[in-house]
Amino acid sequence: MTDSPYESWRASYDAARKRDQDFATLSGIELDPVYGPAEGQFPGQFPYLRGIHATMYRSKLWTMRMFAGFGTALDTNQRFREIIAVGGTGLSTAFDMPTLLGIDSDDPMALGEVGRCGVAIDTLADMRDLFAGIDLSRITTSMTINSSAAVVLGLFVAQAEESGVSRRALGGTLQNDILKEYQAQKEFVFPPRPSLRLVRDTMAFTAAEMPKWNSISVSGYHIREAGSTAVEELAFTLANGFAYVELAAQAGLSPDAVAPRLSFFFNAHIDFFEEIAKYRAARRIWASWMRDRYHATDERSWQLRFHTQTAGVSLTAQQPEINIARTAIEALAGVMGGTQSLHTNSMDEAMALPSAKAARIALRTQQIIAHETNVAHVADPLGGSYFVEALTDEVEAQALALLEEIAERGNGSLLEGCIAGIEAGWFQARIADSAYTLEKSFNEGRRVVVGVNAFTEGSEEEDLHLLRITNDDEKRQVERLGAVRATRDASRVATALEELATLAGDPEANLMPALIGAAHAMASVGEMMSTMESVFGRYVETPSL
Repeated sequence: MTDSPYESWRASYDAARKRDQDFATLSGIELDPVYGPAEGQFPGQFPYLRGIHATMYRSKLWTMRMFAGFGTALDTNQRFREIIAVGGTGLSTAFDMPTLLGIDSDDPMALGEVGRCGVAIDTLADMRDLFAGIDLSRITTSMTINSSAAVVLGLFVAQAEESGVSRRALGGTLQNDILKEYQAQKEFVFPPRPSLRLVRDTMAFTAAEMPKWNSISVSGYHIREAGSTAVEELAFTLANGFAYVELAAQAGLSPDAVAPRLSFFFNAHIDFFEEIAKYRAARRIWASWMRDRYHATDERSWQLRFHTQTAGVSLTAQQPEINIARTAIEALAGVMGGTQSLHTNSMDEAMALPSAKAARIALRTQQIIAHETNVAHVADPLGGSYFVEALTDEVEAQALALLEEIAERGNGSLLEGCIAGIEAGWFQARIADSAYTLEKSFNEGRRVVVGVNAFTEGSEEEDLHLLRITNDDEKRQVERLGAVRATRDASRVATALEELATLAGDPEANLMPALIGAAHAMASVGEMMSTMESVFGRYVETPSL
């Protein structure tokens, strides 16, 4: 006789270590770890609708990961230390536009962009500065980069090795989600198939060499920021995730070798209940498809783990202080939906990179949710709500219809369906249409944005102290790169780049060892990317009319 769902859940819950915490309301009412009928669904059980762990936040709170990156590596290193000092438990690195596009700070195309929207990284020397004094064996690191992700991972591994941290000890996540670049964010360099080859190489390399590392963070966040609906964000993100599982199979990696190392990255927008429904539906779809469509047998392959970031696009330059309230509501949706890590945007991000004070308030917002509201005491606290359950079912149904449409475009393959949809402009057109519809509703006043199209009193009052990146910062970075070029062994660089070009021409070769070798030789990001471009070519998108 098999145990009931409740008995199975209870055994898992009792066996797990819990936080040293009184799980009670302010009035002293003891709270159960989960609520629902004994024959219902419970956290930690397939299809994980209610969460991927039996204990959820009773054992461990979500990782409070703060996004930082501006100016030079030394500037960002100082901010990293500040985040750690005030209680941040994970670092997330933003890179500037030249680094994201794989060009160096002294490239004419980089003029005016160096260090502006993130940290400038050109060579191993910058990576040394970025993580100076930070123990990478203890702090997990997320890096938001895609087209040049393999190159930056090479620099990161080389820096860690120099500082005495083995590859196997490195924990963190590389975004490395190139499909969504073509669909939404547009920071692509190479054509889709060579770009996917680099993703494949990072997956295979990290599976063999970096057991604590997540090689891809499948990112719906940027799809949503580009204007998609919550349903489209969910469907397109999961389609990309399934595509990467199929891509890994081409490298001989089974679903169970890859899926536990995939993480997801979702937006937390302002429609509170829809966001919660989205996260719950995401877990259920991923679990069902990984087991039944891709025949994964490891339970970890069925468990969708995700990071959440509050919606940057929801922030307003008008009355920026009220962005704190927006962020708090969005962050609460992420927690109520069962996120594994969370980044809260700062109130000033509609106008500039976050100031230290604004970033601290954003982190304190998470800490209030974690330690004052008591919402972390109960797993899936909104589960069983008539509204939430019905909305979850509807979001799931609409997302499944889109997933099937993508699969049809690829004759049953999500990988080929994603590529076909990109090349036809289908994803881009869907997102553009949704963005237009939403913006029209704002302009017509059918949807209220406080401080923008209603309740505008006080909108002219702006006294925030904004973080400004100056031309002096750009000059310092360019001079630093020039000094590296002047002192490095040019013949060693040339040899490393020649090897990279040779291996890039062999579609069966894994490029990660060559990229790490070029990083150690002090080759720059731009030099490594241009070397691969000479083999792969450069992609130019065909507009969808």
